[in-house]
Amino acid sequence: MANEEDDPIIQEIDVFLARSLLEKLYLFQYPIRPASMTYDDVTHLSAKIKPKQQKVELEMAIDTLNPNYCRSKGEQIALNVDGTCTDETSTYSSKLMDKQTFCSSQAASNVSRYAAAVYKKGELHLTPLHGILQLRPSFTYLDKADAKHREREAANEGGDSSQDEAEDDVKQITVRFSRPETEQARQRRVQSYEFLQKRQAEEHWVHLHYYGLKDSRSEHERQYLFSQGHGLAENTELIKSPSEYLMMLMPPSVEEENDKPMAPSNVLSMAQLRTLPLADQIKILMKNVKVMPFANLMSLLGSGTDATAVLRCVQQVALLVQGNWVVKSDVLYPKDTSSPHSGVPAEVLCRGRDFVMWKFTQDRWVVRKEVAAVTKLCPEDVKDFLEHMSVARINKGWEFMLPYDEDFVKKHPDIVQRQQMLWMGIQAKLEKVYNLLKEHLTPKKQEAQSAHPLLVSGEQRVNMAKAKVKQNYGQLEKELQKQKAEMKSNDTSAKTDVPNVCIKEESVSVEEPMDTSAHNEGLNNGLLNGLHPAQGSTDPLNGHLPGGCIDRVAQELKAFVSSTFKKQFVLTLSELKRLFNLHLASLPPGHTLFSGISDKMLQDMVLDTGCKQILVPFPPQTAASPDELKVYALWEAGDTYDQHRQVLLEIFSKNYRVRRNVIQNQLSQECGEDLNKQEVDRVLK
Repeated sequence: MANEEDDPIIQEIDVFLARSLLEKLYLFQYPIRPASMTYDDVTHLSAKIKPKQQKVELEMAIDTLNPNYCRSKGEQIALNVDGTCTDETSTYSSKLMDKQTFCSSQAASNVSRYAAAVYKKGELHLTPLHGILQLRPSFTYLDKADAKHREREAANEGGDSSQDEAEDDVKQITVRFSRPETEQARQRRVQSYEFLQKRQAEEHWVHLHYYGLKDSRSEHERQYLFSQGHGLAENTELIKSPSEYLMMLMPPSVEEENDKPMAPSNVLSMAQLRTLPLADQIKILMKNVKVMPFANLMSLLGSGTDATAVLRCVQQVALLVQGNWVVKSDVLYPKDTSSPHSGVPAEVLCRGRDFVMWKFTQDRWVVRKEVAAVTKLCPEDVKDFLEHMSVARINKGWEFMLPYDEDFVKKHPDIVQRQQMLWMGIQAKLEKVYNLLKEHLTPKKQEAQSAHPLLVSGEQRVNMAKAKVKQNYGQLEKELQKQKAEMKSNDTSAKTDVPNVCIKEESVSVEEPMDTSAHNEGLNNGLLNGLHPAQGSTDPLNGHLPGGCIDRVAQELKAFVSSTFKKQFVLTLSELKRLFNLHLASLPPGHTLFSGISDKMLQDMVLDTGCKQILVPFPPQTAASPDELKVYALWEAGDTYDQHRQVLLEIFSKNYRVRRNVIQNQLSQECGEDLNKQEVDRVLK
């Protein structure tokens, strides 16, 4: 208040907390009564409750002698419900609608902020409410009237038919045996609306006795609304500061926070979206848009947003496809969810959608039948995957919905290269899961279905290649001179006789014909993650790296191989390459290992770090790839099990499948000691 003297305190009231009716006190909200039902003449005939559901049914009498009561209407309703006969099952035994049933529903799920207050002799006594129930008229008697009407119609139709027609015809019945219910089917059944309704109906009613307002029992129970003890020990909850006291009376609504939509819809405006953390904003936008260029994402996040932070966050919820960001599958299909069409678990859906995304990194066009044949998913799920990121074209297939974002690829080559490494890891997983063939891995040439960038003539490609060479020639020459100077300084400082390295320099002529096959393949949409071959790796000097760079690369590669084999003693070449790609994806941009590591360099480094290749005699009919058949093992780890491990590896070099007792006997003979079960298990592990 601007002037507190204008609003003086005229009285202070002590507040007490009554506990006698705690978790027992309900507030009933009655509807507005018609003129024929007043508070004085309403009689509660019966009451019953389902405690777990907090559901109440009250049956109240209607004053049929009230002048506002329409007697003819009441007789008509009773006739429709019960018919002409009167028995114990009749709803209205007086042949007049003389009662009304009210059924309750919860008015609020969180009633912790509400209390019933009683003021007496300058004291305010509060009792917390356990529930607030709204009572509404129940019209189940109309269902009974409809059932009676159908029975009368059926009886009339049956009377008109002849006696022969009344006889039951012999009908053939089919007996079916239900299959054993799976765990997924049981979970879907338990979560269904029908099952929940059945469980609610199974709870038994508890019949109550109603006491009127002036009854002595009601007066006795009403005394429990007052606090039984006025000492400080009984009301320590109310000895609080003013702010804490208000917080107890009006706690923050948890329900409102949970009810906020988690998507930028008509309920959540862009202004509300920007109040969330940056990572949540990007996740919500990508989950709803699904495919978005980086420029559009920056415009939605508002001015002043750091592009570096956005790039860091978007890589957590999306993958790069043709220069555009596509939301990850596990964001759309979280764990422990299933398909709404087929009930397939989220893990299988994520693999299928990853396959579709990977196909779009290879080509702009995807055929729906091919996806369905590989993933073995239902057509509805496959259609959902394709609609997330592509558009259907008649007689052509599904085309990626956004054009190739060349600007982003040029501005952020480090992000593109890191995403390429991630896609290589995903491709390796998909090859194992789906047993992909060469036709699945090789992008198809679809000249008739290609977009505008594919319609380039051979002469135009040659001219583009020449222009690119002229543009980069000056920069390459400067780098060559710089590398020469570095090599000369290294030779001088080392003071060692090193044979002269002759570097052949050839002038580049504009008229000279050149091989443009690599460039042609780059113009084709057989791209991996939108990355052109010229941008995929740094070009070495005449196929060789400078001496200092080679040493740094060898050290980093040796450190990775050593640490990997110390964690996992035996690895195939395929698994080692997958781990190396994941290691590259975690490295910062510009790291020395991005200079290009071939399979031969990786295998040579494995042998240099003390590992040996184990020639396991796999069966000739195996479906494993050549990289999976190359097995490398750490020969000496420096622990007490080196000898046992070497014996075990020699056993597997003779046979790819060996019984456990044979291994234990061989270890005992070669090592000269009897190993117990735990030691053998450790060696095998």
